[in-house]
Amino acid sequence: MTERRPLDERGVMAQRILILGGGTGGTIMANRLRRIYAHDEAEITVVDRDDSHVYQPGLLFVPFGLADTEHLIRPRHRQLHRDVHYLQADVDHIDTAASEVHLGHGVALGYDVLIVATGARLVPEETQGMTGDCWLETVFPFYTPEGATALAGALERFEGGRLVVNVVDMPIKCPVAPLEFAFLADWYLTERGIRDRTELLYVTPLDGAFTKPVAAQLLAGLLDSKGIGLVTEFNAGSVDGRRGMLCSYDEREEAFDLLVTVPLHAGAECIDRSPGLGDDTGFVPTDPSTLQTKAADNVFAIGDATNLPTSKAGSVTHFEAETLAANIKRFLAGQPLEGSFDGHANCFVETGFHKALLIDFNYDLEPLPGRYPLEHLGPLPLLRESRGNHLAKLLFQWIYWHALLPGRDIPGISPQLHTLAKEDA
Repeated sequence: MTERRPLDERGVMAQRILILGGGTGGTIMANRLRRIYAHDEAEITVVDRDDSHVYQPGLLFVPFGLADTEHLIRPRHRQLHRDVHYLQADVDHIDTAASEVHLGHGVALGYDVLIVATGARLVPEETQGMTGDCWLETVFPFYTPEGATALAGALERFEGGRLVVNVVDMPIKCPVAPLEFAFLADWYLTERGIRDRTELLYVTPLDGAFTKPVAAQLLAGLLDSKGIGLVTEFNAGSVDGRRGMLCSYDEREEAFDLLVTVPLHAGAECIDRSPGLGDDTGFVPTDPSTLQTKAADNVFAIGDATNLPTSKAGSVTHFEAETLAANIKRFLAGQPLEGSFDGHANCFVETGFHKALLIDFNYDLEPLPGRYPLEHLGPLPLLRESRGNHLAKLLFQWIYWHALLPGRDIPGISPQLHTLAKEDA
């Protein structure tokens, strides 16, 4: 495939753009680049180990009977433009010096530009005892379809006791999701009439409820108002399933009847096998404004695969994509890159009882009050609970499949953070 490169009308060989990962970042980039380059100008190939694209934000709702995993999964290849090649294969390693990706079955793919969109993976086995006999019995993740489905059954059987929501360590995908789970659990248990028989606890390694102080203060207040305990600076080192105990490295313990865990995250294993590409946890050191990696000039990264100091969330990937698509075009044209990505992230935070918060921030700016996305007239309030925010979060699933993944610009949504409407609100 990559040896027989098409020629454009001038007889020039097509540029080879290789994308590792067919998740949010890889799919958006493939489709955006296909809009930029004709078929004879660029050969775009996406590689992933399976053909199941999961709408990950929807997994939050599965444990509460509000969503079904079968409606959250679609074939990866069907999300790609018809002129994008999809190759289902394992990646063994990347040789950045030779500009080659070596697949698990021995084939090597050359590239002119490589986009690393391999995401983040859960590694619960790295926490002592977590995947022992208690795994999927009294200890559950909800970041996978299997874990979310199993947890739904456990919550349905739950009749009260101590329910602990724990983040083992940062970074994690969608940093607000564990908080959302705690808020939705409060609602769910109230609906079932057993909230007064349940002690609900949120246990985090952070020194507050969230990484951004303004949002952390607001979210801590919400936890308190709902009677959800907050334990900070708890670095989970082991799980004792027989005793029902979550243990920290400094020998603190939190008892549980049901533990909802967000396990350790790491980068893709193929990054670990690629000298000079990843850091100690398998994430790719990346320029925070251009998205070019430190490993090689023709290697870029996007989304959860990077080591950038911003949220590992779909909104971030969407905002990164505009910068990255433009910079790849500049790179292939021999032009200087533009440092236009500012770390922009926004997150809907489900707070239960059909309401949600919306927070909007970047590398340098805290979440601010105001309206979103339109200045002064934006329909969604920032840093305030509303039913409109809840409905917008539900609507986002349609936007994800039909606008975000196809690489379309969403009217009124800018990749850079706008502060005017917030400051004047």
